[in-house]
Amino acid sequence: MTEVRPTGEASPSLWERDEEVAAITAVVDTLCADRSSPGNLLVLRGEAGLGKTALLAETRRIAEQRGCTVWSARGGETLRSVPFNVVRQLLQPALVSMLPEEVREYLGDWYDIAGPALGVAEPGDRHIDPQGVCEGLTAAVRRLARRDWPLVLTVDDVHWADQETLHWLAVLAERLAEVPVLVVVARRPGEVSGVSARHLDAVAEAAEHPVTVLSALTPLATAGLTRATLGENADAAFCREVWAVTGGNPYETVELLAKVQDSELEPVETHAGELRALNRSARGGGLVARLEQLGIDSTRFAWAAAIIGTDITVDLVARLATLNRDDAVRCAELLRGARILTVPDPGTGRTGVADLEFVHPLIATAVYNSIPDALRRAMHGIAARIVTDSGRGAASASRHLLEVHPDDDEELVWQLREAAREHLATGAPDAARRCLERALEEPPRPEVHAHVLYELGRATFLTAPARTIGHLRTALGMSGLDGAARVDAVVRLSQALLHNNQTEEALRTVEAEAARLEPGPARMRLQAVRFMWEGVHAGETSTPGRSERLADLAATCTGRDNSERALLVLRGFDAMMCGENAEEVAEICDRALVNGRLAPGFGWTDSEWGVELLLMLAGVYAYTDRLDRAESLYNEALRAYETAGWSGGHLALAHAYVGLGHRRRGRLVAAEKSLRESLRLAERVGRGLPLYWTATCNLVDTLLARGHVDEARAVAERHGFAPPYPSTIVLPDLRSVRGRLLLAAGRTEDGVNELEAAEKAAASRGHHNPVHVFWAADLARALAGTDPARAARLAVEYRRQAERFGTDTAIGEALRCAAALETGQRAVRLAAQAVAYLESSPCQYEHAVARVEYGILARSKADLERGLALARSCGADGLAARARAELASVTGPAPSATPAPAGGRVPDNRP
Repeated sequence: MTEVRPTGEASPSLWERDEEVAAITAVVDTLCADRSSPGNLLVLRGEAGLGKTALLAETRRIAEQRGCTVWSARGGETLRSVPFNVVRQLLQPALVSMLPEEVREYLGDWYDIAGPALGVAEPGDRHIDPQGVCEGLTAAVRRLARRDWPLVLTVDDVHWADQETLHWLAVLAERLAEVPVLVVVARRPGEVSGVSARHLDAVAEAAEHPVTVLSALTPLATAGLTRATLGENADAAFCREVWAVTGGNPYETVELLAKVQDSELEPVETHAGELRALNRSARGGGLVARLEQLGIDSTRFAWAAAIIGTDITVDLVARLATLNRDDAVRCAELLRGARILTVPDPGTGRTGVADLEFVHPLIATAVYNSIPDALRRAMHGIAARIVTDSGRGAASASRHLLEVHPDDDEELVWQLREAAREHLATGAPDAARRCLERALEEPPRPEVHAHVLYELGRATFLTAPARTIGHLRTALGMSGLDGAARVDAVVRLSQALLHNNQTEEALRTVEAEAARLEPGPARMRLQAVRFMWEGVHAGETSTPGRSERLADLAATCTGRDNSERALLVLRGFDAMMCGENAEEVAEICDRALVNGRLAPGFGWTDSEWGVELLLMLAGVYAYTDRLDRAESLYNEALRAYETAGWSGGHLALAHAYVGLGHRRRGRLVAAEKSLRESLRLAERVGRGLPLYWTATCNLVDTLLARGHVDEARAVAERHGFAPPYPSTIVLPDLRSVRGRLLLAAGRTEDGVNELEAAEKAAASRGHHNPVHVFWAADLARALAGTDPARAARLAVEYRRQAERFGTDTAIGEALRCAAALETGQRAVRLAAQAVAYLESSPCQYEHAVARVEYGILARSKADLERGLALARSCGADGLAARARAELASVTGPAPSATPAPAGGRVPDNRP
């Protein structure tokens, strides 16, 4: 039988890897064929030593032969706590060759977001959203891929990559259709759990090709490799024993054969029994024993190199191992000769100052684990001091600080808190969390302890609201957290409770703290926050007397500071939800602005008040027919979050409300696009949260307006748009939208039940805004055939509330409802009035519906044609189809019809 050999000058570790090499060649050729080709992803999986690194080296060789640019990186077992470590290895070489101003220009708007993560920009003072950093890094790769096409990225030992890099890789894997780059990653099975494992799974799922699982060498291939290394005289029995000892592991086979050569052992059957002892000396305890034989200085040098982990230089190791330069150089030579350390391979493409690296990660792990525990912790402490003294900052030293033995060290607590601040400013909240949790183990002094817990709660807010709740509750129960910090902690705790669907507990928390304070700005802030949470709470009933208390408190506010502005917004939102006069409601909110704009400290990315308050403000304008102002605020939010790199829940909400603005305006196609993007982002954050309901509800409502009933029903089923509903208010009203969906789907009885539930819920909370809570119009139409008396009562009450609210949209919609319940000339007159009001409304979809309905009632070809044009411009496909069908049977207006006005209002002329 012929032995299978690797082709060309490839590594011995490529024996029996022809299929894998062919697959790599194919994807590289595809990348090189066309600059517009989409990106691709290959995942190589196998146990340690099966040749993953050799395949990545072969990927580089193949790619460079075809003129590709190749950048490489490698995860490290002891470096997983270093955020963005692997992505920096991967992308920094492309950026460090540029001048600083070139890097800033190249990254553009992403410079302040992705720059700190890449180590090319100093971190600022604000917290950066991790999702935004991922978007910025992906944008950087997209630009670099255009400049350096064809571009290949390889990541070895990706299972040991830091969590932040894995998050980015998962995002990049989803976007490869638009990023022309080949990504090849190699990993071991297992080795990782939790969030990192989920990111790795997402990477694998995004791959177009199935994961390549590497197997061990067959006995035949092992025999071929043995003879290629030791000579053709190696007999069959010796070769079989090599395979039996190594299990066909290519790395172990190569190492064992090197040992055979070093010992000058003849490869014959009589010496086969010595192979197991040689193999043991190459790994695990045998490796440690071999290391000790090199002497104490060499052992200390190897230990120090293992502590450093990456960018190993002789000088740095000498400092850590307390060796002089000459002794350090001698130890390095001994360790290279023993195949423990080696000179970095320039063929990997990685740049840096490193003089040395470990021959294999298995050796690095064995050496690191051989360091006595107390000594290892002490050496990490020395390494942290060396890093700090070099001016690289607390964040760079933090991986060492995390390993130091707790010892009531006040300075260490300060360093860890500073490192956490830097991590948050680069978009690495999980790294910040680890630093602050380690600071608690020290432990901090009593007067500092509560502040560390407060900072820990802030660090986990975006990623783990439940943890935030625990940390902040504990902090507030301790002494030391006073003044503005304590008030902010209470507000953040209440916000985390709200986001965790614990709204009533959020209210109690704020109320209890407000009761402790004397009158003043701090107390007013807490009062405003309490009213805010009550305003978004969708409980069975509203708090008794809430609207009256809020109105009384807001009446004392002039808008002189942000606490007063917040109360004015809350009063305006409450009045809007209750259906008070729209002119007065908008006037209240106008007083919360400064020259028509948001006040300083009151912006979308300012942390003091949160996004909920500003969404209330914009919602007031959206439902009082001030759509220009509403859309300006929604678009400002979107720009602010994109600029700040906030790509999680905040950006999902911004897209949802931009979609709401489009929906209210009648731009249904644009609304659908924004809402689908919102839902995509919301999926990442998590189902069941209020923002997820907001995106789903608005998308269902928009699809119904477009006439895409089946698609609306599919979205509702796919995203769980059904009871139980969240504990927070959603715009528009969830039950009203779902009732409309059920009616459109032909489930009349279920739709009526849902709308009656909406009626009951709205009445219990005092919500009588007929535009936001529009159940009455649909319920009246649904009951017209079976209970006309009740339908008529609903229509009358609906119109009364609309006239009280006073917007053109509300009155026009109420008139449409009334017209639907009438016949003959009475119906025509009401429909004409509806057209007049809605033509003056900014809501063009509702105007289109009214125009078509009037055209049908009046048999008016001109109005149907105009309604058809409006429907098309809105993207209302169902309405357009209805108008076209009616036009086919209409030749002109009936002689007795009342023509729809071109503008102005038509009197009711009720008898």
